[in-house]
Amino acid sequence: MTNKQKIRTFLWFDTQAEEAANFYVSVFKDSKIVDILRPSKDAPALTVAYQLAGQEFVALNGGPQFKFTEAISLTIDCSSQEEVDYFWTKLSEGGQESRCGWLKDKYGLSWQVVPSRMLELLQDKDPGRAKRAMNAMMQMGKIDIATAEKAAAG
Repeated sequence: MTNKQKIRTFLWFDTQAEEAANFYVSVFKDSKIVDILRPSKDAPALTVAYQLAGQEFVALNGGPQFKFTEAISLTIDCSSQEEVDYFWTKLSEGGQESRCGWLKDKYGLSWQVVPSRMLELLQDKDPGRAKRAMNAMMQMGKIDIATAEKAAAG
């Protein structure tokens, strides 16, 4: 395994490490499988090193002892509603949608699909605008930028 990044995210799967890594690589541009460690030629992968948009990850087939929880999530900074829609659709398929831009993918990993515009609205210098944007976001599953902007405007 190559190790260019000082700190990498290491994700524990039951038996789906290679499947999950291939799925994530298919969703994100500029992504690739870097290395697969197999105990023997025909054995399932023990670990899969991969990159998503330049960030390094390692997936481990570690068995059923541990499950993902919302205590750890990966956040995607989206520049447009189109990007929010794309990632939300891809990552929620077979998973579970939640509130405020959160979802769990089909492997149980939590993601936050967040438009940078939403963060701008939440940090508005006008506390009333920021509060209205927050209240709107709290009612959403997938974040809708136009709805949040309309709410912020009053």
